[in-house]
Amino acid sequence: MQSEQFQLHATLEDRHWWFVARRRILCRLIVEVLPPAAEATVVDIGCGTGANLAALADRYRSIGIDASSEAVALARQRFPAVRFLCGRAPRDLGDEMGRARLLLLTDVLEHVADDFVMLSELLAAASPGCLLLLTVPADESLWSEHDQSFGHYRRYDRARLEQVWAGLPVSTLLLAYFNARLLPLVRSMRAWNRFRGRASGAAGTDFWLPSRPANALLRAIFAGESRRLVGCLHRSNRGYRAGSSLIALLRRESGPLAIRTKPAALPPDHR
Repeated sequence: MQSEQFQLHATLEDRHWWFVARRRILCRLIVEVLPPAAEATVVDIGCGTGANLAALADRYRSIGIDASSEAVALARQRFPAVRFLCGRAPRDLGDEMGRARLLLLTDVLEHVADDFVMLSELLAAASPGCLLLLTVPADESLWSEHDQSFGHYRRYDRARLEQVWAGLPVSTLLLAYFNARLLPLVRSMRAWNRFRGRASGAAGTDFWLPSRPANALLRAIFAGESRRLVGCLHRSNRGYRAGSSLIALLRRESGPLAIRTKPAALPPDHR
């Protein structure tokens, strides 16, 4: 991500329906699997401008880390009571990586050239029993200027995402599409933007703040998916069959874990 996108996040992520609803879903799932406790450490890797972690800081011992000094400066300015580090995980987390009960990796893997290396490094450094909650953009048909402006390498489908940890000492507690209810709207918007030849929002992205009633309605529709995702976590229902994003909850199990690279046989990324 570039400076324009970080500034946009800092401006919109407290209000825009997508950011707010996704944060509510994340918090609901985290509380479901990790009871709030002051001593339970949550580490947000690629924390950006900090709003996701700040939403958890009153319930957990919370630490954010990002390689962008600009993102960390914005996060510290906005949430001075939360601890943010500038660096790369797991290398610059030190002992905190071993203490973590849950790692957050929200819309980060798509920014990395070799997602296999990144995830295996994080899991190798995590303690057995540590949870990892991650999200990525889904549906290759949605690829657009929005993805290019954010520096994405790829969008995922369920099989491609699952390959990243297949064969590792990891249990998959949840793997599901989300932002499913609004998928027809997202597809229509992306098709219209491709026809026009430009993104609909600021900084080459599709993020713009709709009117207050529309924003509230979209937020409620998206955030309402949390109930079905919790049911999917507990195996009481099936997840959505398609969505503009994917969410996964993993648990690190005991056993050796070697760092591995992306297989050459995979289709090439957009970048």
